[in-house]
Amino acid sequence: MIDLEEKQERVLLVGVEIFENNQSFQSSMEELADLTVTAGGLVIDSFTQKLDAFNSKFLVGTGKLDQIQWAIDVGEIDTVIFNERLTPRQNVNLEEVLGVKVIDRMQLILDIFAMRARSHEGMLQVEEAQLNYILPRLAGKGIMLSRQGGGIGSKGPGESKLETDRRYIRTRIENIDKALKKVEKNRETIRQKRKNSGIFKIGLIGYTNAGKSSIMNALTSKEQYEKDELFATLDATTKTTQLKDEFTVSLTDTVGFIQNLPTELITAFKSTLEESAHVDLLIHVIDASHPHHEIHEETVVNIMEELDMNAIPVLHVYNKMDLVDNTFIPTVLPVVQLSIKSPEGPQWLRTAILEKLYELFEQVEFQVPYALAYTLPQIKQLMLVNEIEEKEDHYQLSGLIAPELKWKIEEFRK
Repeated sequence: MIDLEEKQERVLLVGVEIFENNQSFQSSMEELADLTVTAGGLVIDSFTQKLDAFNSKFLVGTGKLDQIQWAIDVGEIDTVIFNERLTPRQNVNLEEVLGVKVIDRMQLILDIFAMRARSHEGMLQVEEAQLNYILPRLAGKGIMLSRQGGGIGSKGPGESKLETDRRYIRTRIENIDKALKKVEKNRETIRQKRKNSGIFKIGLIGYTNAGKSSIMNALTSKEQYEKDELFATLDATTKTTQLKDEFTVSLTDTVGFIQNLPTELITAFKSTLEESAHVDLLIHVIDASHPHHEIHEETVVNIMEELDMNAIPVLHVYNKMDLVDNTFIPTVLPVVQLSIKSPEGPQWLRTAILEKLYELFEQVEFQVPYALAYTLPQIKQLMLVNEIEEKEDHYQLSGLIAPELKWKIEEFRK
């Protein structure tokens, strides 16, 4: 019988708490363990240390380094993962002293993205992020540049690429940039068509594993990959759904956020993340059952600011309410609390979205000649129609429409 644990990489986690990160340190370390498991590692032990400032040579103090060395020998550790971003020099120093592979949280997240990428665009974006991360680390020798054994931290660019010179990697990055610009141009064309169609656009954002894909599936009745795992969805997906009668909206689901999301990833995935920046309403999905949901909320808000999404109206949705007790208190408004997997969850969310739209939309009344009766189905898709009266020679319509879409109905006005 095969022992599955022997096939897993045995991992030791290390975190350093300083004043700047003490508010989120515990949640970040717990998340590091989850990320390691997601990457296929087996967490054997973890070490933490409080310092006034990071040690410039090893990040941790030399006394703690001795403890880590002892734990590596006793626990037969394959890999040490640091929760903080290591400088190239720190990475080399640690591998020389510890004698095992050393990576940081950033490289771990990049590794998971490489595992999850499915589309051609997603794979290119991840490779670009990894190459930009690797480039400054090519100087010096060490285990990090000779990982013939593979494992955590070695997904994506192949070994031959890691051991070539900077010129090759820079050329590869330039080629990826060109390929991604073509994809971005196609994405912009599709986005413009969507804008010209007059469909109201809704974007789903939130921390990874908050339930965005579950909400997408519940509202559209179409199958989007969903699983209880970190970064289950990387590629931006847009689908349409009818919220009420024939009134149609588009829903866009994109990659989830996480604490300390590597800047290389934000840069590489900028065009994908911006799919949520070109919407009329954002639905911020929050996992109410997570003990650190407030930190998750703050992380998402900060990344929204970085992507210039602050001006977009937001509806906050606390999901997984079936897993919390009755003492739960939401920390952001406006808000709806539900479990999207419950029988009533999807309808509650539809109602909450419509209530938000009633706040954002403007009341309009106009006439449509009987000769243009064929346009009524299109009008019903564009606006929330309250009433259609048949007059002597025209239809009298009243309802609500997004201010930015009023231009679309001008051609129907008499």
